[in-house]
Amino acid sequence: MSENHGAGTPAPIDIELQLRWSDEDALGHVNNARIVTLMEEARLRWTQPRGKAGRFPHGTVVASLKLDYLRPLHYQPTMVIQLTVVRIGTKSFSLRHVGIQDGQPVFDGTTVMVPLAEDKVSSRALNELERAWLESAFVEATA
Repeated sequence: MSENHGAGTPAPIDIELQLRWSDEDALGHVNNARIVTLMEEARLRWTQPRGKAGRFPHGTVVASLKLDYLRPLHYQPTMVIQLTVVRIGTKSFSLRHVGIQDGQPVFDGTTVMVPLAEDKVSSRALNELERAWLESAFVEATA
């Protein structure tokens, strides 16, 4: 995983994922439901705090998910998901997930994420640390 947080315009965060033989369907493609799982894995790798980062101490939940399948994702050892933050609200943020295989986009999805309060049920506002971290990966959405 590479977090591209240098000076200048933020770039997508590239997360390489291993594909599993069980991800493949009868047509030789990665099953559509498995793609949602791959998006989740990439998102969790990026949002999970390393050490005592202080962000999302009680986790996050998916409030909405939109996914466009652009071409078949074929089983092979690895693929890349490029993550970008495309919206930061008061109590939620949106992440774009673009799946890349052989240099080509294979899916394009967006999730709206909501941070949980201490009760692990209620939503809460993003704190300043989380907001600054999300802003470091913010990329203007293109139409």
